[in-house]
Amino acid sequence: MNIHSPALGKDVSEAVFGQDYNEGLIHQLVVSYMAKARAGTRAQKSRSEVSGGGAKPWKQKGTGRARAGTSRSPIWRKGGVTFAAKPQDFTKKLNKKMYAVGMRSILSELVRQDRLVLADDINLAEPKTKVLKEILKDKELSNVLIVASGFNANLELASRNLHNVGVCLASDIDPVSLLAYEKVCMTSDAIALIEERLK
Repeated sequence: MNIHSPALGKDVSEAVFGQDYNEGLIHQLVVSYMAKARAGTRAQKSRSEVSGGGAKPWKQKGTGRARAGTSRSPIWRKGGVTFAAKPQDFTKKLNKKMYAVGMRSILSELVRQDRLVLADDINLAEPKTKVLKEILKDKELSNVLIVASGFNANLELASRNLHNVGVCLASDIDPVSLLAYEKVCMTSDAIALIEERLK
């Protein structure tokens, strides 16, 4: 079922843009997305992994020194690390249904807050930052994420030097980017693709 959105000035899918706000689910969505970006590739060697240390450094008694069984002990120079860090997977499980509901909740809230803007297909004849800057100035957009239906090389190149402007495809939208910018500018084709993906 479609509803008319005054903010967008067109009919949109109620299933996608009429979702109730769910703060807890959005929080889970953002945490899960950011956790996936963590590499977790740290690695240190424990006493069993460092080289050497096979022989007992000196006999147990009679030397006057503290007893030692291996030179790879963590208290020795070049010894292993106590509680050595290992590669770690920070991924947090979030099923597809929860992800879809969370994304719909974010998009619906953007519409309610008048932060989602509809634009005609933004076609740039040349990859000029100045041209894109003028277009955004006419629309009163300074801090904005532009969501396009397909890859546009000119738009991608023109936006690189604008620090508060981001560009992404409708198929690649993510919760962090949608929430990070003051406004989200979508083309009609992009909205149609998102409705198809999240319905």
